[in-house]
Amino acid sequence: MKSFIRSVLAAATLAAAALITASAAAQSATTPPDPMANPCQRACLEGWVNNYLEAMKAHNVDPALFAREVKFTENGIHLPLGGEGLWFDMTGIGNYKFYVPDIETQQVAFFGTVQIAGRASTQGPAKPTIVGLVLRLKIRKGRITEIEQLSIRPDVQLGAATAPAPPRFPPTGEAVEATGAPHPIFAEVIPPAERMSRADLIRTANYYFTGMAPNDGKGYYPFTDDCLRHENGMITAGPKDPSAPNRQGCKEQFEKSLKGVVSRIRDRRFVAVDRERGIVFAFAFFDHHNINWTWQLGELFKIEKGKIRRIEAMFQKAPFGTPSGWSTYEQAMSEDIQDVR
Repeated sequence: MKSFIRSVLAAATLAAAALITASAAAQSATTPPDPMANPCQRACLEGWVNNYLEAMKAHNVDPALFAREVKFTENGIHLPLGGEGLWFDMTGIGNYKFYVPDIETQQVAFFGTVQIAGRASTQGPAKPTIVGLVLRLKIRKGRITEIEQLSIRPDVQLGAATAPAPPRFPPTGEAVEATGAPHPIFAEVIPPAERMSRADLIRTANYYFTGMAPNDGKGYYPFTDDCLRHENGMITAGPKDPSAPNRQGCKEQFEKSLKGVVSRIRDRRFVAVDRERGIVFAFAFFDHHNINWTWQLGELFKIEKGKIRRIEAMFQKAPFGTPSGWSTYEQAMSEDIQDVR
């Protein structure tokens, strides 16, 4: 009798184990894989940018590339994907490409240039116009779920009786394209033992914003001695050289020339961090209350050993108080750090 009971119990145990195994197999077959279990690496994330640019050039909202619920903004405005903004008139991809992949959050940021259809003039046929592009993509489950971009176009004079005066600076797209490629310093890999945490990299980059607004010339400005800043393709701070003997260094400029210039830097959204190369990418707004002026920008920082070595920004004028389209009103008006994931 005891032997019979043991046999029954053993059979029941084996049957239960078989049911559990079968149930687990069935669940594995029907449950989508965890998107972070096998994250997209550097080349993969950069490839998403390339695929996106090709899709925008072709004006093709491919369902194999985009999630059904994809959210898209251009210059802070929520638009339907396809047929609006650069999706309407982009005709080509430029040569300047700067990728900031964030493997931890599966986002990738990008500085680059694209072309749009030009306008015919009395001087000849239309030529392509170069536009500066600032971009963020979020990738989930093999699709693009979020697209945030700034399209920085040259000013266009409509109906002017006379030719406009030449601009003080070249158009952003042209100036960025003329630089050719990001400086090799940006591609330098930080030794593993010297890599800062994500939080520390963001905190260091944010010192640039807290030092700028409001600035009394006595703040904490963690710049290296060879710090160099590019804005809209132009060098605006850096070491002196024979071609620019009057140029101010990054720290010197903060201490002497940028006092009281910016009233507030708000909606500080840090959207990509590349710890391997020490790069932080952020969107923000620079408000100037005295002239009712706002700069809408994307900005990135190369950070080494707790100091900012390189800065690159692209920006444009926006209506005062413009939000990003991705923040609550309180966040849009705040100067707090937002670590966007």
